[in-house]
Amino acid sequence: MLLIIVFVPSLTFTPLLASGMFQLSSQWRAEKAQMDLATKTVGAPAADLFFSLDRERRLTAETQADPGGSAPGKLAKQRAVTDQAVNAFGPLTALDTGKGPEGLTEAIARTARSLSLLDEQRRAVDAGWASAQKAFDYYSGVLESDLRVLTALSHTDEGLVNSKSQTLVDLFWVVDMIGREDAVLARGWKSGRLTRAEYDLVTNAVGTRKHLLQSQVIPNLTGDETRYESLMTGKAWAAMNALEERLAPSGNNQVTVHGDSAEWRSSVDAVSAQVVELLRLRLDNVSKIGYDHADMLFVIFISITSVGLLALGLVIFTSWRLTSILRRRILHLRHDAQELQERLPKVVARLERGEDVDVDAEVHMLEPTPDELGELGQALNLASRSAVFTAVRQAEQHRGFQRMLQRIARRTQILIGLQLKKLDELERRHEDPEVLEGLFDLDHLTARLRRYEENLVILGGGQPQRRWRKPVHLLNVLRAAQGEVQDYRRISIDVEGGSWVTERAVGPLVHVLAELMENATTFSKPQTPVEVRAAPVSRGVAVEIEDRGLGMEPEEYAAANALMKSPPQLDVMTHADDVRLGLYVVARLAASLGLQVELRSSAFGGTRVIVLIPEALVVDRPRTVPEEAPPAPAPEATAPQPRPRKEPVTPPEDGQLPTRSKGRAMAYVTAPSGIPDRDDAPSSSDRPPLPQRVRQASLVTELKVAADRDEQAEQETWALRDQPGRSSATIGAFQRQSRRRRTGDDAFQPGTDGSPEPGSPTTEDR
Repeated sequence: MLLIIVFVPSLTFTPLLASGMFQLSSQWRAEKAQMDLATKTVGAPAADLFFSLDRERRLTAETQADPGGSAPGKLAKQRAVTDQAVNAFGPLTALDTGKGPEGLTEAIARTARSLSLLDEQRRAVDAGWASAQKAFDYYSGVLESDLRVLTALSHTDEGLVNSKSQTLVDLFWVVDMIGREDAVLARGWKSGRLTRAEYDLVTNAVGTRKHLLQSQVIPNLTGDETRYESLMTGKAWAAMNALEERLAPSGNNQVTVHGDSAEWRSSVDAVSAQVVELLRLRLDNVSKIGYDHADMLFVIFISITSVGLLALGLVIFTSWRLTSILRRRILHLRHDAQELQERLPKVVARLERGEDVDVDAEVHMLEPTPDELGELGQALNLASRSAVFTAVRQAEQHRGFQRMLQRIARRTQILIGLQLKKLDELERRHEDPEVLEGLFDLDHLTARLRRYEENLVILGGGQPQRRWRKPVHLLNVLRAAQGEVQDYRRISIDVEGGSWVTERAVGPLVHVLAELMENATTFSKPQTPVEVRAAPVSRGVAVEIEDRGLGMEPEEYAAANALMKSPPQLDVMTHADDVRLGLYVVARLAASLGLQVELRSSAFGGTRVIVLIPEALVVDRPRTVPEEAPPAPAPEATAPQPRPRKEPVTPPEDGQLPTRSKGRAMAYVTAPSGIPDRDDAPSSSDRPPLPQRVRQASLVTELKVAADRDEQAEQETWALRDQPGRSSATIGAFQRQSRRRRTGDDAFQPGTDGSPEPGSPTTEDR
């Protein structure tokens, strides 16, 4: 990580340095290339072509005005000079001007297209086919194209060069205006007259020339160029102006030309020479400024590159040196922290196992140093000590709260067991259906209360105490779970096949199904049914519980399914307000049994819960139930004596509800597997039919009564252990007495219903 501190500044500084170097290098190369184009590659051929075409335009006009004079011979010589300039300009069309100013390529191509018509124009002039005005327009158009090339060359990346080059372009236009005026007047010196259109051309050229010199050229002269400020006050300029003023327009669309052509020639040549000298001087100054700036950029580029590379090397060396020192110290600090990191989980694991931990002995203090890393070590010492101390306090509080919660729940279960015993005695004494109906309602409420107390035990880290020694038919398991639900009448059960549940899974499975059924009835409307379906599948037995309530949001289903897959260590205090604490209980029990519980959205709009019972918890049908159950022993002396009955209690035949014998509670009648849940099932031949609530309660309580007795004995043992001064011998004697009592009158014969065998342990090993 510290190496990143070295490389990040270096890697950040390197692109910045490279970017600056690249920009300076690119700017230097661009300005150097632009100056080469302006002064050598393109500028020189374009300037030579401009002056050659300007002279050829004037000589062509003189030849057309006086074919028999000396002008034709001079024109032939000038054409040869112009051809040389055209040949020098021709290769520029294939030149790569990508680094040049914008518009240069287009201007060169346009000038080349105009020059391609030069030979044709010359032949037309020699044959007399072309008029003087047509020849003038052609040469003026070619010169304008060439001036556009020169104008494009003046646009560079350097601002000072641009401003200086603008004056240079204005001087080229001054030369062009003088050449235009000279070519037009060449027609009138022989005849002494000009047309009105020709006169307009002359006056426009004169006005443009004076404007450019007075407004653009002379005010911008600097240095050695200032000697040309008197250009417009010289003798040659005055003579040229005097001849221009002699042009006198007449009324017949003619302009009379007064003056001597020789005098005009001498004055024009003198003025043109001065303008050309000023132009060349400005060109030299512009070239010097451009190349000097490019050289300055090159020097800056070399300087910045050298200084930047030196600074980069210094940054890398300094960062590496400091990082090496810090890295050694931090590695030492990290080693100490890793040792602490390895010890802390061990301390927490010991706390979870219930061992006592000495904070001072477990926390290894780091040696402080008088710097920032030393302060970090001190902070680490404080943090580690606080973490261990807090873990110890929380573990102690959590264990204390769990013990308190389990103790309260166990003591409450003792009272519930006593209440179930009392209800059982009352059910044996009374035969009135109305009284039995009330007693069974109380029994139903007590069974629900027992399940709620078991929830507290499970949330406190314990396990349910109800145990079975024989497998139980799945239908009986579902009915037992149905019997622990408040609104059990809304639940319809449909079982396919004859699946049996192994004995170790009966109690927790009944609890899981009861919690899910109660959620289904609680979170749906009272009028809607709750359907429970069970059927064998490829990996075991699937139980589906589906309601028609409002359901949950998709994220709530995802959270509930995640809870079922990996139940956390529940902190009861932080979840005291959670209305779905039953899901935590289901998740705990499902994880201990290996059940797969998944919540989905139902097609009815409610919730559909799928409980997959794995194959390991599903067994084959055990041996059949004995035909006769042992007779019940005589009741205690204090209880009312029921009427004796000679016939033993027999299981009901298939398709019939069990019958209640005198002196025998309905909860002790074995319900055969596959008995239908029907309201119209026939009753015993010698007894009138019981109310529906009584029949239903007899079916759903057949499994829980025997387990209640074992659990009551276990809870009484727990209560005896909680009392001070009780020895292990006293507790053993109490357990033997409870075992004898349960094997006597209250014993429940084991059979296909899977009820607990008398004398079987009901608690897990501690």
